[in-house]
Amino acid sequence: MGTTEIEQAMRHAMSLAAHGPAYGVNPRVGCVILDGESGETLAEGWHRGAGTPHAEVDALSKLSPEQTGGATAVVTLEPCNHFGRTGPCSEALIAAGIGRVVYAVSDPGQRSGGGAERLRQAGVIVESGVLADEVTEAMRTWLTSTRLRRPFVTVKWAATLDGRAAAADGTSQWITGAAARQRVHEQREQADAILVGTGTVLADDPSLTARGDAGELMPHQPIPVVVGETTIPADARVFSHPQPAIVTGSRDLESVLSGLFDLGVRHAFVEGGPTLASAFVAAGLVDQYLIYLAPTLLGGDGLALGDIGVTTIGEAKRLTIDAIERLGDDLLVVGRPTISTPTRGKGN
Repeated sequence: MGTTEIEQAMRHAMSLAAHGPAYGVNPRVGCVILDGESGETLAEGWHRGAGTPHAEVDALSKLSPEQTGGATAVVTLEPCNHFGRTGPCSEALIAAGIGRVVYAVSDPGQRSGGGAERLRQAGVIVESGVLADEVTEAMRTWLTSTRLRRPFVTVKWAATLDGRAAAADGTSQWITGAAARQRVHEQREQADAILVGTGTVLADDPSLTARGDAGELMPHQPIPVVVGETTIPADARVFSHPQPAIVTGSRDLESVLSGLFDLGVRHAFVEGGPTLASAFVAAGLVDQYLIYLAPTLLGGDGLALGDIGVTTIGEAKRLTIDAIERLGDDLLVVGRPTISTPTRGKGN
């Protein structure tokens, strides 16, 4: 069984992983089990969410002991090595008699990592790094959160082409059209929490729900989080959200994110006003930007971003653009912070 067959199986495992939920504490993982000699696919599986069998166990459950003996398991993430709601995948693979495990990305979890070493100790052949770049990108949200021990932070705003989020009288609905607004609801549903500032709650009284085309609630609802120290009314709409609202009572963003991580939040969707968005940008806590641009001009002072700590052009926060999508008349620009590479001085 050559490299081509393994890479094909890994790409299929990636497609299987995408069936799992984008939200929650667990990663999206896919697994394909191949016959150790012929390379024939014997079974496949993926993780369907917290408390359900992990991808490896899901695939193994479809096979008999005779089939798994000496087989090869191709999995997107290093098999876990800890007891949570379910047992360690490393032990399940060993018990099944799997002869070889190929994975793409190592598990950075403090408790869940170490599966590869456990497999090797049991005599299983272990290979890593197959299609690592592709899998890392597909798992970027979970991997970033796990490594940094804070939620992956997406900041979204909608603006006119001249960078305004509101008119001179403060009105801001609706800058973008229906297609763009619906895409935002879809993105909300994929997050664990949606964050707004107290100023946005006082000015707009948003519901912070994820809704479908007809206004119906989507199956998954992000936890509404209000960031800031200002008291908000007891009858604010966030308190009628399907998920219990969290009011931080603090503007310390690192502390807020740490607390949310401890509550199981792995993806925070920041959608609440120029003040909060600017604070996240200034603090260097943004992992992804979703910038919706409408083909209109407003002028005035209602900027989508305020002070982000940039005083000279050399301090500008550059973005790497991942995608540009047209939604009706609007544009969605998807970007991430550009990681600067230190330049070496010229030697003599």
